[in-house]
Amino acid sequence: MTRKVRNLAEQALFASAIFILFLLVFESKLVLPVWLQSVGRMHPLFLHFPIVILLLAMAMEMLRFNPTYAANEFYRGFLANLLLVGVLSAAVTVIMGLFLSKEEGYSGEVLQWHKWSGIILFYLSCFIYWSRDRTWYKAPVARSGAILAVFFLVGAGHYGAVLTHGDNFISGPIAKQSEAEPVTLDQALVYDHVIQPIFEQKCVSCHNPEKLKGQLNLADVDAMLKGGKSGKLFKAGFPDASLLLQRIHLPEDDKKHMPPKGKTPLTADEITLLALWVKGKPDFKKKVIDLPPSDSLRQLAVGRFKTAGPTEATFDFDAADEETVQKLNNDYRTIAPLAKESPALAVNLYNRSTYSVEKLEELSDIRQQVVSLSLNKLPVKDADLKAISQFENLQKLDLNFTDITGKTLNELTALPHLKSLALTGTKVTYANLQPQLPKFKNLQTVSLWNTPVTLAQIQQLQKAHPRIAFIAGFKDDGKNPLTLNPPEVKNPSMVFAQSLPLALYHPIKGVQIRYTTDGTEPDSVHSPVFTNKTVLTGMTTVKAKAYKDGWYGSNVATFDFFRSSYKPDSIQLLQPLNRVHQAEGPKSFFDGKLGTFNANSPAWANNWTGVRNNDMVVLSEFKKPVTASSVSLRIMVEEATGIFPPGVVEIWGGDSRDNLKLLSTVKPRIPVKGEEHTLQTVTGRFKPQSVAFLKIVAKPCTLPDWHGNKGKPGLVLVDELFVN
Repeated sequence: MTRKVRNLAEQALFASAIFILFLLVFESKLVLPVWLQSVGRMHPLFLHFPIVILLLAMAMEMLRFNPTYAANEFYRGFLANLLLVGVLSAAVTVIMGLFLSKEEGYSGEVLQWHKWSGIILFYLSCFIYWSRDRTWYKAPVARSGAILAVFFLVGAGHYGAVLTHGDNFISGPIAKQSEAEPVTLDQALVYDHVIQPIFEQKCVSCHNPEKLKGQLNLADVDAMLKGGKSGKLFKAGFPDASLLLQRIHLPEDDKKHMPPKGKTPLTADEITLLALWVKGKPDFKKKVIDLPPSDSLRQLAVGRFKTAGPTEATFDFDAADEETVQKLNNDYRTIAPLAKESPALAVNLYNRSTYSVEKLEELSDIRQQVVSLSLNKLPVKDADLKAISQFENLQKLDLNFTDITGKTLNELTALPHLKSLALTGTKVTYANLQPQLPKFKNLQTVSLWNTPVTLAQIQQLQKAHPRIAFIAGFKDDGKNPLTLNPPEVKNPSMVFAQSLPLALYHPIKGVQIRYTTDGTEPDSVHSPVFTNKTVLTGMTTVKAKAYKDGWYGSNVATFDFFRSSYKPDSIQLLQPLNRVHQAEGPKSFFDGKLGTFNANSPAWANNWTGVRNNDMVVLSEFKKPVTASSVSLRIMVEEATGIFPPGVVEIWGGDSRDNLKLLSTVKPRIPVKGEEHTLQTVTGRFKPQSVAFLKIVAKPCTLPDWHGNKGKPGLVLVDELFVN
């Protein structure tokens, strides 16, 4: 390295040391522009250079005063250059790391250890470089400094690995060997031993107390249930509406896809397990064996556990060929072992539109191993029972809600091991069932709820066959009325231009819908009956209830409709949106798509635009001037999370972008502590006038003293603008 290059490098190193000190002093006040965030994200890539260079340099520094090397001019020159390059690259790495730490999701004790060990390493290396030619810098000092630098280098690397890969990443394989024996099937809990391990292996490295990506912590149940920045992780019973599954099913190149590109992806079985777990309304204490044997989650999970030994059922047939089973598995048919190392198989078929009897006949190669078969809600016909009779070791058969009538039940008498027969929701009659029952030698349960078989006939069957448990289910005698679910709206959008025919409906026939448009709650006597003739012409709040004889009236359903008479020809944002709340950019303000509170809905992530550290300024142009008298903003207010109304909203208008005048100023009410979250409309009204340009300015308010983030700007969220 020439003297000139070395001088430049030393000047850059000195400037870097001052700059890092500046970043540390003013760290709490730093706001990074987007382009610098990209620089910060290069930290994990760049840090490998100083690690290798400094390790080599410190090793050589320890040997520097050895007589063999002390007189070697090349050794001394090479070491000086290597140390300078190493310290300078460490400076760049530290700066990148400080930039990266400003992004959301980086917090906790591990981050602090990683940050400060890296910073100490940098300044210690600077000290060694600038002191190494001093007279007092002797061998003991060189060795001590080098050893101390390596100590901080290893520490910074270790804590960085914990942040990136999770705790015990290095020792994990060794620890696994010393772990206790896996639980047996009868001990296994659905969450602890099936679902949580998936999170641990694929998610926790980025979602833990030390690295809260998206403010989501999956390290323990309580933290998981709180959700993250985008809301709750899942909606119990509704996997399609759950953020967890939505993010998993995004395209791999989508930045919100989970796990992110570069991380180990979830397997098809793991995705299915998560979806089934959410669909089954998660119970964190439920055991796997508490699930019905035909349950898809149980069938997928049991293969992960050992059997409990002699208490489990044993079978005298060999296991099916694994390759054959794999070929027979598809999107509409799952085949899984009843338990680990068990030859018995459970088969589930799905999707009415793809079912045919051939799907059963295709299982002939594993007919000996099938002991559980679920055809629930499929269009199974009486003639199909012959194909089922091929499964000679079948013990459990689920024909609930199929199309059978019972005329060919005698085909099933050829199954000597059949113990459970589910016929709920079918058209099976007493006349077809009663003669066949004596032929079933090992039958233990028959479910007949919601069939033509009457309660009296079931009692007769029970008396005649005491060894069989007949499940009758619930019979509605009219003495226990149920509550109707609320009416629903069929209008594809709640935003309209001039007028909109109101479309309400209820899925239960014979229901009467009563509604109001004046803000009062409807009743069953005085409120008008909905007749599909109501036309909305302005911004309206519709409240509706459902009524039907023999039922309790529903809860009130509230629907807000918005008129937006004019849509601009072009829309421009004059100041940037919050990085997290971009929605679809400027076009989001007039696309007719409304946001929601439900963080598990795509409408939360896709429809809300937001600002916090600057004003929201929207400039709209109408190529043909329009006569307007009001502009409204639809906003979200949730004081607990710092989502507040704007402090001030200004409406500007005019005939050109350079000739705008203030038309209206609105100061929305600031919520009080503990106030429920709401969706509100802020409207600025003004004298009707012709405008070619409208500029809407929403200025974030300062959070009040009682708020946890007092003095900071509130987050302003807007999903739609209405010009009338």
